[in-house]
Amino acid sequence: MGRVIAAGVALGLCVVLLGSPPATADSGGGTDGGRLELAVTLDDRPITNATVTVDPAKQIELTVTATNSGGTAVKVRSVRVSGVALALTFFAYDTTAPFEVPAHSRVTRTFVLDMADLSGQAIGLLPSTVELLDAQRGTLGEAETVADIRGSFWSVYGAFGLAMLVLTVLAWLTALLALARHRLPANRWRRGLRFLPAGFGTGLVAVVTLSVLRLVAPEPAIEIPVVLGAAVIAFLLGYLTPHPAPAPADDDETVRFPDGTKEFNR
Repeated sequence: MGRVIAAGVALGLCVVLLGSPPATADSGGGTDGGRLELAVTLDDRPITNATVTVDPAKQIELTVTATNSGGTAVKVRSVRVSGVALALTFFAYDTTAPFEVPAHSRVTRTFVLDMADLSGQAIGLLPSTVELLDAQRGTLGEAETVADIRGSFWSVYGAFGLAMLVLTVLAWLTALLALARHRLPANRWRRGLRFLPAGFGTGLVAVVTLSVLRLVAPEPAIEIPVVLGAAVIAFLLGYLTPHPAPAPADDDETVRFPDGTKEFNR
């Protein structure tokens, strides 16, 4: 059971550390070699360096102003709005609306987005990105913000946090029960590794909880120190646990009397 729990927490950690945004978003620029500077407003409010509220029950008006400082025209095929946490993309909306930004020019386009499905995908604070994509799905320009998603607690993001909470509690119970029964390994490093999955899980749960409670957005500068810090603390707790009680000696001798009673001698 303990190995299954540890594997579940480790899988969540691997997804976080090794996960990446979809490969279609090529951050190196479009195939035309152009790169656009974006100024984005959501319902007439600038999104840069701000937290914008997104209510899935309402349509949102997204205005994108693209500036082309290059010497060639850039063709835009679609706009994407996406939200990422713990290296996982929890929502992504693409709207096809082709237009061209001439060289040394600025073009403004307004999109009306229906994000009703977002209620079942995310909740709380999520780092979000607005991107302009070319025909090959490469990124021509982007603007980043933090979205306050007014979604359901039972959304994909909420369910992910709940699943990690259950696995983390089970990981702690398994490790502490082994400690109480003196079944931890005699080697200190192995005892520390026994507590490590519980620490990783605690860090992941803390990051998701702070996000859902709208306290701190799960940005890399926050989530990585929290997850790794919790893992280090848990490892040290396991490392410093008391040495398990020694097992009975194998050379004990047993004397059996005629009446069936026994006496154990060293």
